[in-house]
Amino acid sequence: MKKRYKLGVIGCGFMANAILRGVVLSDFLGGRKVIVSDPDETKLNKVEEELGVNITCDNEEVARNSEFVLFAVKPQTFSEVAAGLKEVCPDKVISIMAGVKKATIKNTLGVGIIKVARCMPNLPCSVGSGMMGVDMSDFNSDPDDTEFITKLFDCLGSVISVAESKLDAVTGISGSGPAYVFMFIDALIDAGVKQGLTRDEATTLAVQTVAGGAEMVQSSDKPLSELIMSVCSKGGTTIEAVKVLENNNFRGIISDAVAACVARSKELSK
Repeated sequence: MKKRYKLGVIGCGFMANAILRGVVLSDFLGGRKVIVSDPDETKLNKVEEELGVNITCDNEEVARNSEFVLFAVKPQTFSEVAAGLKEVCPDKVISIMAGVKKATIKNTLGVGIIKVARCMPNLPCSVGSGMMGVDMSDFNSDPDDTEFITKLFDCLGSVISVAESKLDAVTGISGSGPAYVFMFIDALIDAGVKQGLTRDEATTLAVQTVAGGAEMVQSSDKPLSELIMSVCSKGGTTIEAVKVLENNNFRGIISDAVAACVARSKELSK
């Protein structure tokens, strides 16, 4: 039986809002084809007013009437949310819950043939510059479904297709990665202020340098090691800074941070 809504979203937090804005404001889906549920009526009223989506406090209504159901709740609350769906079991599920495996989602939702796509989005999705790893192998037999899921996330930035076994690593790199970048920019700004710049001056210099560096990596076919050395001249200034970073295990710190993030993602899957 044809469903009333193309997309139902359970949860209306920050990431859900980013996804809703992407799909509606890009005209990929009209608001009337989307329904959103959340216990917080203030959040619901805001997305209804700004995006024209349908709203409800009843998760069961979303699951019963939507072709695709996107779970945008905290991993720790998923069992409770699933229990509240009672006898309703969605056929097509999209999950952005970190660490919650497809098998767990299927077993928790109950009996029936359930297809699950797992996605790990990141914060820049909110400005259309996100990076997402998606496993949608359950939908490989239906090109229309895979096209829908791909286009859904294309509205938010860039998408790569990965096996579910790699999603913990995706979480450690791109899912949590913006926090590492923000910390680096913040530290660079503080260092600039310490060297005599105003905070506004240091912010402008740091932000554009990081943005320009990222764009250069993306557009260049040179390996990163070569790009690094292209900034470093023998006996110059940059090489002294690079020596300090290397001597203080900069690469090792980043590796340890990612490993800790991945470990936590794996814990959430148990």
